[in-house]
Order: sequence, then C-alpha cells, then structure tokens
Amino acid sequence: MLGAIGGVLAIVFFVTAHELGHFLAAKAVGVKATEFFFGFGPRIWSFRRGETEYGIKAIPLGGYVRVVGMNPMEEVAEADLGRTYREQAFWKKSVVVLAGVTMNFLIAYLMFAGLLLANGVTQLSTTLSEVVATFPETGEPTPASTAGFEVGDKVVAVNGIPTPDWTAVGTELSSRPGEEVLVTVERGGRQLDIAATLATRDHLETGEPSGFLGVAPSVVRRDLGLWESLGTAGRQLGSSIDITFQVLGRIVQPGTLSELARVLVGDTDVPDEIRPVSPIGVGTIGSQVEEFGWGPFLFLLASVNVMLATLNVLPLYPLDGGHFAVALYEKISRRQVNVRVLIPVAAVVVTLVSFLGLVAIILDLVNPIDL
Repeated sequence: MLGAIGGVLAIVFFVTAHELGHFLAAKAVGVKATEFFFGFGPRIWSFRRGETEYGIKAIPLGGYVRVVGMNPMEEVAEADLGRTYREQAFWKKSVVVLAGVTMNFLIAYLMFAGLLLANGVTQLSTTLSEVVATFPETGEPTPASTAGFEVGDKVVAVNGIPTPDWTAVGTELSSRPGEEVLVTVERGGRQLDIAATLATRDHLETGEPSGFLGVAPSVVRRDLGLWESLGTAGRQLGSSIDITFQVLGRIVQPGTLSELARVLVGDTDVPDEIRPVSPIGVGTIGSQVEEFGWGPFLFLLASVNVMLATLNVLPLYPLDGGHFAVALYEKISRRQVNVRVLIPVAAVVVTLVSFLGLVAIILDLVNPIDL
C-alpha cells in the first residue's frame, strides 16, 4: 500500500514540479503569472500574494500555472501589456516554455544519480557462475562440459587475447563458430589453458552463426563514487530519453493506434511494449514493491518522469515543444504564426493524448499490471 500511495504522489509531484518550472521561469524573466494552483477543476482554497493567486483545486492530479499571453486566443488587459509572454524576446519565451521539461529532466537525473550512488551498478564478471552440462534439445554434452570448465573459473584470455570483461569474452567466443579455441582461466590461484571446440548456434539478435561454449557469467555489484554516479546518471538519462522516443514512435503508428482502439470495445489484450500506463497503473506497480524492491521502483518512477518530459518536448502545439517551435519560427521568419493554423494541430494532439490516457486507465482498471 505504501508503494502504491508513493507512486501516485510521485507522479503528482512530477507534474507539479513541471508547472513550478514554468512559474519560476516566468517570474525570473519578468513575465506576469497570475495563478499557481495545486490541482485542477473548481477552486477550493486560495490566497493572493502580490499579483499571483496561489491555492488548491478539487482534482489533485498535478499543478496549474497561468502565464499571461501564453494562450494566443487570450485577451490581454491593457495594464499587462509589456509583461505578456507573447511580447517577449525569443530567449525569454524559450526559458519559460522549456523550464517545465528541464525541471523534469533534472529530477530524473538526480533520482538516477541517487540510486547509483546508493546501490552501485551490477555487471557481468568473467567468473563463471554456471557450466551448462548438455544441450536441452539433444541431450548431448556442451563444449564447456566436455572440455572440463568449472563453476568459479575466471576467464582471462581467449586464444591469447585478454578478456577484461564479459563483453570481450562473448565477442571472442561468438566470432569463432565451430573453431577450436584455447581459453585461459584462473582456478585455485593458478592459470590453466583449456582447449574446447565451440558449437555453432544462431546469434539471438543477428541470426548469424555464432560460437557457443556453454557457460554463464556471474553478476557482481560495484559501488560508485559521487562523480562516477553523476556521469553514469547522465548516460542513463540519455538512454532513457532515447528509449522513450522509440516507444512513442511505435505507439503513434496507425497499426498500434488501431490495436489500442480495440481496448475501447473490450479487447484488453495489449502487448506490454505498447501499453500506456496511467497513475493507476503506477500505483498498482507500487503495491507490489515488496516483491521487487524499492530500488527498481524508484528507477521506474525516474523513467516515468523522463517520459513526461520527453512527451512535452515534442514540437507539437500545445505541448511545450510546440510553443518553442512557434517561438523559433517567429524568430526566424520575423512574423507571427497564424493562430487558426495552430487550432487543428492542437485539437489532434489533445485528442491523441486524451485517447492514450483513456486507454491507459481502462487497461489499468480492467487488466491490472501484475509483475
């Protein structure tokens, strides 16, 4: 239950932090922000400090900020002229519209860094954790069992080529299908050379013939210092952004959208790789946190934060990236965008996001995620 509540509150925090980024940026560059609320819908409680009204609204699913002049259809009071978003220089507009996604990316980065600093990283070592006795298909002995490899052997070279990590071991072995190799291992404090004739199997990713020995590496944990954690977190953030773009690219394909549309008529059998997840789903995952641990769950929440930021940075109006694209176009062309052109684009984007949100909620209610 604690994980479920924590997951939902984390998403609320991410959305609120996103809006806080816009709000603080607007204040910093002198753009007027008249409202900053937690939640949506009817106003429950508020107070005014200076020119801004702060408060709470009825639906506690994030935050809301009103920046004067950001809506191109908005009529601006004469007293606000000079401080509206639409009148600002390109760099000020950019700061305001990109501050939200920057806040989300920063939070995700700090979460990744904290997890790495606390938990370190797991990696495959060259020490063997398993020697496969036989091929399951035929029952014949594997090259490793025939040659006499043992659990605990540490592979240090293949055909005299040093293997400092398991990637090097795999590369050397897979590139020699059917060949005899000489594998140097450490066992009991001394080095042994073991000859083995590799089997040939299809590579799992490429399908090409690949050398197969029949051993598995052990997994070890390595602690990271502060600076290494920060650097690794940056690479993790970049990887998460790349994966999110790939997932979004697949989801918006016509075939995928058609498959997701069937959810609306009761077909909830959706592959995990294209399944959208709502806050309800994150809460469901959080309720299972005792089974897989807080570390993986916090990593998931950081990835959700990346997804929120990556979605918003897309150059589609009225997303943040869309506002930036409009500002960039106006900067380059030195003319304002026709608002009537933006309306159909905004309608499509809002419809698509609403559709995915509805599908996610239905799936999370009818077919809850079970890890």
